[in-house]
Amino acid sequence: MALDTAPAPVAPPPPLGGGSHPPGARADTVFRWLSLAGGGLVLVILALVVYSTTRQAWPALRKEGLDFVLSDDWDVVKGQFGALAFIFGTLVISVIALLLALPVSIGIALFITEVAPRRLQRPVVYVIDLLAVIPSVVFGLWGILVLAPAILGFYQNVADAVSGVPVLGNVLNGTPVVGRSFMTAGIILAIMITPIITSITREVFATVPRSQKEAALALGATRWEMIRGAVFPHSRSGMVAGAMIGFGRAMGETIAVALVIGSIPTTKLQLFGSGDSMAAVIANNFGDASGTFRSALIGLGVVLFGMTLVIGTVAQALVGRAERRLGAVAR
Repeated sequence: MALDTAPAPVAPPPPLGGGSHPPGARADTVFRWLSLAGGGLVLVILALVVYSTTRQAWPALRKEGLDFVLSDDWDVVKGQFGALAFIFGTLVISVIALLLALPVSIGIALFITEVAPRRLQRPVVYVIDLLAVIPSVVFGLWGILVLAPAILGFYQNVADAVSGVPVLGNVLNGTPVVGRSFMTAGIILAIMITPIITSITREVFATVPRSQKEAALALGATRWEMIRGAVFPHSRSGMVAGAMIGFGRAMGETIAVALVIGSIPTTKLQLFGSGDSMAAVIANNFGDASGTFRSALIGLGVVLFGMTLVIGTVAQALVGRAERRLGAVAR
């Protein structure tokens, strides 16, 4: 007679929570709904900000139409509000700040992560973090009291040296050359956004796998070749994100720019001449504004908000493209 050797079925163990649901399921559900509510609340607040500011800016936007962003005729007495000069000034000083701050920030981040000895890394990080928390008005006062008078002679010497060069002679000039100018505002903004870009870039550089760097060095690469071949490709998306965040911060800076830019709206690309920006003109005039003038200033805020959203969208697209390219190279 054959023996039945099949194992007897084993009953499943009772659930640890003592019920029909696994342990932690209720907590996970609550956390999921709280996270969803938090994300939705951010979108609701953003929509309310857009709605309220656009509603208050609507009288000026309706009166000017597309000329609000296409015209540079800003005349409060005549009731004409064209914001092109302020948009132009905002973009000019932000680009100057990014061009000056980005290489310095990347260099500092590389020094901290790849070159500096361990006992020196922490003090350098402390100094960078300290620069990030200094109030913007302090930078503005330093710019108007110290930097602008001291750098005026340098501006004049550069303008005289390139006066006969096509294009460059016009760009590196002013009518007249002054210390409170696009360039001074760009330098101040560069100092202000350097800690932000440096912090983000440093964190991204720190995530590069050590095995990749050691493999490059083991193959005979120099330190710079290792950085160029292992660190930069892995960190490209983070570097782009840090640069765009710094650019957005530069576009929205108010008090420091208002003190050093000169407050003369213009669309002439003369870096050593005075100009104005959207945030600066809002700060300088909002307290005394009323009626359509007040609506126009709020409209500048709406335009600045829209430009910031565009910059964020572009940054997200660039980051996604860099990540896809890095994934394709890895495969």
